[in-house]
Amino acid sequence: MTRAPLTMPAAAPAATDFARIETWVFDLDNTLYHPSARLFDQIDRRMTDFISGALGVARTEADRLRRLYWERYGITLKGLVDHHGIHPQDFLDNVHEIDLSGLKPDPALSDALARLPGRRIVHTNGARAHAERVLRARGLDGLFEAVYGIEDKGLIPKPSAAAYDRVREHARFDPARAAMVEDDARNLAVPKARGMATVWVCHKAGEKAPDHVDRRITCLTRFLGDPR
Repeated sequence: MTRAPLTMPAAAPAATDFARIETWVFDLDNTLYHPSARLFDQIDRRMTDFISGALGVARTEADRLRRLYWERYGITLKGLVDHHGIHPQDFLDNVHEIDLSGLKPDPALSDALARLPGRRIVHTNGARAHAERVLRARGLDGLFEAVYGIEDKGLIPKPSAAAYDRVREHARFDPARAAMVEDDARNLAVPKARGMATVWVCHKAGEKAPDHVDRRITCLTRFLGDPR
């Protein structure tokens, strides 16, 4: 009698080796601070007010355009530039003039970042100046080699592949030795496809991580203290 060949069970996929990471790329909003600060509530209101004034339309129409362009392009600004000739810097300066008193310094996060080996950069869809203000309010300024905002990407937002490629061209890092840390799991698909390790800061209990997420975490400080 011929025996069937012995087959071994498939090996479980190896855990991502974060010890190899040389460049850490962090999202800003709702990643380096908790969404309970509700900064986007202020930004959305200022966007609506800006659109209403710049285009001479009622706030209801301005709010509709804000949502429409965000859904279509990933950022409202691109729709305003392409369809209405709005100057990007006027928009960015206006909508990010928000109250940051809801943000507090975070010494534990600051210490965890400072101890993290390798390069640290910020990649945000917001304005660079906004990111720098937020970092100061959180006591995290001086911890990052560079901050890349929407103006550094030609107004191309995440999750467009071109946005990540432009930041990589600026920062010149090896994707195979880099990690992207984000609160929006959709924004991790391209980094994963480019060969980066991906870390999802999940703020909703029980939400399952998609396949392109290497590590789902609920506390950034705790993870950075032991990123294994």
